[in-house]
Amino acid sequence: MKLLIYNTLSRTKENFLPLKKGEVGIYVCGPTVYGDSHIGHAKSYVSFDIIVRYLRYSGYKVKYVQNITDVGHLVGDIDEGEDKIEKQSKLEKKHPMEIAELYTQSYFSDMDKLNILRPNISPRATGHITEQIEMVKNLISKGFAYEVNGSVYFEVNKFKGYGKLSNRKVDELSEGTRIVVSKEKRHSADFALWKKAEKGHIMQWQSPWGNGYPGWHLECSAMSIKYLGESFDIHGGGIENQFPHHECEIAQSEAVTKKPFVKYWLHNNMVTVDGKKMGKSLGNFTTLKQAFKKFNPLEIRFFILQSHYRSTLDFSETAIEGAKKGYEKLLNVYSQLKKFCENKNYGEVSISLKKYNDDFITAMNDDFNTPQAIAVMFDLSKEIYKITSSENLLNKKSTTDVLQFITEKGKDILGLFSDENLKTESAIDKELIELLIQTRNEARKLKQFSLSDFIRNNLSKLGIILEDKKDKTEWKKKK
Repeated sequence: MKLLIYNTLSRTKENFLPLKKGEVGIYVCGPTVYGDSHIGHAKSYVSFDIIVRYLRYSGYKVKYVQNITDVGHLVGDIDEGEDKIEKQSKLEKKHPMEIAELYTQSYFSDMDKLNILRPNISPRATGHITEQIEMVKNLISKGFAYEVNGSVYFEVNKFKGYGKLSNRKVDELSEGTRIVVSKEKRHSADFALWKKAEKGHIMQWQSPWGNGYPGWHLECSAMSIKYLGESFDIHGGGIENQFPHHECEIAQSEAVTKKPFVKYWLHNNMVTVDGKKMGKSLGNFTTLKQAFKKFNPLEIRFFILQSHYRSTLDFSETAIEGAKKGYEKLLNVYSQLKKFCENKNYGEVSISLKKYNDDFITAMNDDFNTPQAIAVMFDLSKEIYKITSSENLLNKKSTTDVLQFITEKGKDILGLFSDENLKTESAIDKELIELLIQTRNEARKLKQFSLSDFIRNNLSKLGIILEDKKDKTEWKKKK
């Protein structure tokens, strides 16, 4: 079955055919590290984690590059104003690089909890200043850029393809729409490749045009080309980056190389709160660290995957509570099957997985349709529950096959189960057993022997044997 992916550039679903057989290069715009990550970031990076996981499952050798923006991203995504990281450094009274390091570590910690695989390469913008300066020099020499008072701008009218990703025309771009009109610019849509560092600007580097710092758009072009080549397969990011960020990336990259920059452009949609985009600038965001205090990170991952990556996702605690119930059903089936295998607890019932497997792969091959893939997992779990609730069990082969299916699809591809997550469930089981033992001991002290016997007998039915010692009660599982 062919993998279809929606290409923002063509606005259609296309058969996925990488530039080099068996290999995929993918670049995803990473975070600007000036604060803790929020649910909106989780939507983006869970979405692309799924894409990378499925491509690897499909047999491709994937090189995944995701940058860290630690300079040059100005407030409002425009060419004028404060650098977001420098602004935060003033608020926290720390050096900008200390801010960048603090929130980079915070970002990866949050992503790890969401069971998101680390990129193969996580380049930082500040570590690639040389490449960016060389790219600007190249653009000037080719006539696509001009220098004014120590800043360098890309002249969009010189690049005929500007607007092809966002379907905008240069002449129709209204002044002031996400673009601050500067007297230095020849056209309001021209964008900064290199900015002159004003007095007091901390993060600056020497360049042929004086001390300054790179433009936000330039960084991604320089780093993606360095690690994936002048043309590569997939470029991803949030839909809000489609214009101007990704549009500008295409213009400056193709102006330099004279080659198609990216074959497939993939954009995830946004998280909303009461229908409005979640974002730091709007003050309606929930950080992942706040969310993790109330919910298991994998419950949040499951909540995100219940919507297609190109669909909006409306966030509320009620919505996550609803997702949590569904997630627990899948987790219980997975945990139960693992216990059956460990205890060699088998029956006589067999089950066919062909339709489930075909339906799951069909869903994922249709532009990574995780909601439909999860629906297949639920259908399978319902059949297993129906079997086990009737006091029947799967035979050894079916138990092993189903466990392998759920591990492969639910754990390896969807990333919904992790060893740490299962250990946590096991730890909770132990704590509950200890609590029941304490309750039984209290009942014995109060001579409530019927309650004491009730706890012992029901634990025995669950495979837990109690042994009363002189000064304590020990427990073990039935063999």
